[in-house]
Amino acid sequence: MIKLSIILIAKNEEQNIEECLKSVEWADEKIVVVDSSTTDRTADLARNFTDKVYEIDWLGFSGTKNFALEKATAAWILWIDADERVTEALRREIEQVISQKNTFDGYMLPRLANFLGRWIRHCGWYPGYVMRLFKKGAARFNESLVHEGLDFEGDSGKLAHPLLHYTDREIKHYFDKYNTYTSLAADDLLRRNRTFKLRDLVFRPFFAFVKMYILRLGFLDGIQGFILSAFSASYVFTKYAKLWERSR
Repeated sequence: MIKLSIILIAKNEEQNIEECLKSVEWADEKIVVVDSSTTDRTADLARNFTDKVYEIDWLGFSGTKNFALEKATAAWILWIDADERVTEALRREIEQVISQKNTFDGYMLPRLANFLGRWIRHCGWYPGYVMRLFKKGAARFNESLVHEGLDFEGDSGKLAHPLLHYTDREIKHYFDKYNTYTSLAADDLLRRNRTFKLRDLVFRPFFAFVKMYILRLGFLDGIQGFILSAFSASYVFTKYAKLWERSR
């Protein structure tokens, strides 16, 4: 039988970690949880599901996820976050594709996000394919400071059933992450030798809102679609304002 490992990193996720791990406890290889700088019960709760819980110093998003990847031993890897859930339909699809003889080296999963209590099916967020299921050795996490992805080598396919993402249940949670992520995004731009231009600050936030709310039909997602589009425009503004600050 083809074996599957689950990997995830977590910090102060005691409200999410149990439901997340319940959704993947069917995996036939141990779940790998890397806990960094947690001050709540995340690690203790995770140990109810697996003995592969590692508490380490923060290595950055990419470094911490690569640490988790190194601890996984199965032929296939499924990477998830603590605020994500694998449905029964997605489970069956994963089990089917990894058991095939002539299969791809990795699979892109559609991701359906729940923002302020509503499933967001527009705004450019859905299906929002992400590489999450791959053969061991076919991928490593890249060095982007924020929204890190996978450097993947091989042929990839797409799955049909979505990974559920409970991204922000309340506005406070969005802004708890906001300052950290906009700072990392600005640092990433600076590291890639992007120079600040006033037009980035003036025009990019406006076009980000227009793209999400109008061109990508965010208005069909109700008030949540409007709020998400406005917050995303603000995110873009703050990212480039911080780039200006760092470039002075």
